[in-house]
Amino acid sequence: MLLPLVLVLALTPPAGTMTVPGAEHQQLARLADLTTTGTTATGHTDPADWAGLTSAALPVPDPVAGIQIDGYFPDTSRTNTNHGWHDSQFVVRLPDRWNGGLVVTGSPGVREQYANDRAISDWVLSRGYAFAATDKGNTGAQFYRDGRAMEEWNHRFTQLTLAAKSVVRQRYGRSPNRTIATGISNGGYLVRWQLENRPHLYDGGVDWEGTLWTVDGPNPLTFLPPALRAYPAYLQGEPGAHEQMVKAGFPAGTEFLWDYHYRYYWDLTQRIYREEVDPGFDGALEAGIPFCAPGTALCDADYSYAARRRIAGPLVSRIDLTGKVKRPLITVHGTYDVLLPISQDSDVYAAMTPDRLHRYYRVEQGTHVDGLVDVYPDRLRPLAPCHRSAFVALERWLDGVAPPASATLARPHDVRTCPLA
Repeated sequence: MLLPLVLVLALTPPAGTMTVPGAEHQQLARLADLTTTGTTATGHTDPADWAGLTSAALPVPDPVAGIQIDGYFPDTSRTNTNHGWHDSQFVVRLPDRWNGGLVVTGSPGVREQYANDRAISDWVLSRGYAFAATDKGNTGAQFYRDGRAMEEWNHRFTQLTLAAKSVVRQRYGRSPNRTIATGISNGGYLVRWQLENRPHLYDGGVDWEGTLWTVDGPNPLTFLPPALRAYPAYLQGEPGAHEQMVKAGFPAGTEFLWDYHYRYYWDLTQRIYREEVDPGFDGALEAGIPFCAPGTALCDADYSYAARRRIAGPLVSRIDLTGKVKRPLITVHGTYDVLLPISQDSDVYAAMTPDRLHRYYRVEQGTHVDGLVDVYPDRLRPLAPCHRSAFVALERWLDGVAPPASATLARPHDVRTCPLA
């Protein structure tokens, strides 16, 4: 059970004596407020990194005083330019009033280490947890240049977990009595992979719409090309195009989200992740031709993972998920997610996992990024409250109280809440 919040500052060594094991560089700062309210003012976060991931209505907690450590592990790639540093950057936050726990997370998408600051760090710090986040070792739309970049994501998450546990011991005089992995999208994928492959490092995890990669499919390269083919035809009113979109996993009722995702997500996501696992598809081109018309040469809209599996499959196999989690896991995923359609992702992953270690909450009208809730408040609901409900349910689960059965969660009257039962 987590200990009550205690004041630990007077019992710990000076901040300058703490070292992040394996770090090539670190900078320590004592801050009056570790939440985004304070770190935005002092320059200890990057608001651009978490822009769009949360709704404006997400509550901001009271100030949390403590120590922040920014730094990086040895690496040769340089996609992350925060602080003028290279990749494999991390942030560790250590509140003065500590509850005994540690939360470790990785960035969603191809964002940097501060991406979870509003959605996750603020809230867990307010509950007394130490917090650690990694940029996954490479960032940005050209992450694939790093070579086996997605394999590195899992290594960097493990590396930071081990280092953060050591820092916690140095700061508070003892190891965390509870370590929880959590993350959004690609960060949720990391949670799944860690609980399957490095379970000894964690007590449990909360997966917020994690990306599903399987060798046999589905994976993003199986459902994005059909959308890239069908959506332009749908705009032209071609018969059967809408049915093709629905068949690919993009449900009726989400049409109002399709254009935004086509412009900003589907095309780019398909090209850069395909370049990671199948760079030879487009020959000498790098990440294909943006918004190419189906039927043109080397067009990602015509990509067939099944036809290219002999080439792409071996690389996917190095990052794939099996569902064999060995620690308690809770997944939340929105039914209106049209980047990682729920029928092609978490519905499938839930069927792969053992019931005794997994709870799965399908969130009606939840979409991939909560920032869109501000644009469509009557048609969408935020997932952040559901992530927080799931996190509390995991805490109780680890204390011996089983969470509610897996369920589809209807929209509540107050979308700031998310009852799981």
